[in-house]
Amino acid sequence: MELLQQFADLLSLITIGMCFVLKIPQILKLLSVKSADEISTLGLFLELTSYTVMTSYNYTNGYSVLSYLEYPIILVQEYILIFLVLKYLNRLNVWSFLCAVIYFMLSACLLLEIAPKIVLTFLAPMCTPISASSKIVQLLSILRARNAESVSPLTWFISAFTNLTRVFTIWMDSADVLLLGNFILSVLLSSSIMFSALYYRSRPKQD
Repeated sequence: MELLQQFADLLSLITIGMCFVLKIPQILKLLSVKSADEISTLGLFLELTSYTVMTSYNYTNGYSVLSYLEYPIILVQEYILIFLVLKYLNRLNVWSFLCAVIYFMLSACLLLEIAPKIVLTFLAPMCTPISASSKIVQLLSILRARNAESVSPLTWFISAFTNLTRVFTIWMDSADVLLLGNFILSVLLSSSIMFSALYYRSRPKQD
């Protein structure tokens, strides 16, 4: 059992390490193809909401930085990704600037506890369905377009792998049924996006 626990600890470190580069393949893919037609902006905004809430929740509760470091790291990558997607979809305008200002103001209110802490207590449990919804929306976007040129399968492989490692580490640590269900669902959805992207990228363009 001690050996299994050491293996679980190693997987936790690997998971955090891989989260540092989670969105990098997708960012590089966008820079390469200079197109974001198959990327769901709604999915990105749902992800942004989830990462923002979880970062704020952990920070305001004074948890150890190492226990949630992946969230702010992924959040920075998410900012870059959203900027590139809006740029290639020609949606960088005054309204997107105003939305960004409002977002950062609301985020500051959460982090600085200007907003009542109960707001985060209410929002945190909603991050699971929000995160799942973001993946479903992205999957549907690929299936509708029947194309995945701008989607990076590697990013979704990393997502599926890190969620799978979390299934094992949570099973070893607490065996929390709700958390296990959340990460198992994330593994299935991230894998579905990865395989869909691989499938459509392998098809001849005339199809």
